[in-house]
Amino acid sequence: MEKNSNIKTVEDYISRKPPDKAKMLRQIRKIVQSACPEAEEVINYRIPCYKHFGLVVGFGVQKSGCSFYIMNNKILSSFSEELKNVKFKGGTIHFDPQDKLPVALLKKIIKFRIKENEERNWLKKMAKAK
Repeated sequence: MEKNSNIKTVEDYISRKPPDKAKMLRQIRKIVQSACPEAEEVINYRIPCYKHFGLVVGFGVQKSGCSFYIMNNKILSSFSEELKNVKFKGGTIHFDPQDKLPVALLKKIIKFRIKENEERNWLKKMAKAK
């Protein structure tokens, strides 16, 4: 089993994965970067994650494929119609490497998470100002 503890960058993480999964991870990375260009790329929980006023999303590899982590288990219920043809559990969407990624859905989820984080940040600022 591969150890992820010494991975420092997202590209380092991706480059250590099998080619079919690495290709999908690069696609997911592009989607996240286009939907949230202001997000900071980090390795957190030993996987690639994106931060903008807190964690937005992350992605990684499992035995059977790739996973897209939403960092909020509750929001997937807001996307029940769009998730009909997608494998998911809790706050994670799962893809087989040969799957076509649901780009519009992923961007919608990312934007939802950004809005959530920005609102939470604004509320914290308002609470401190009182």
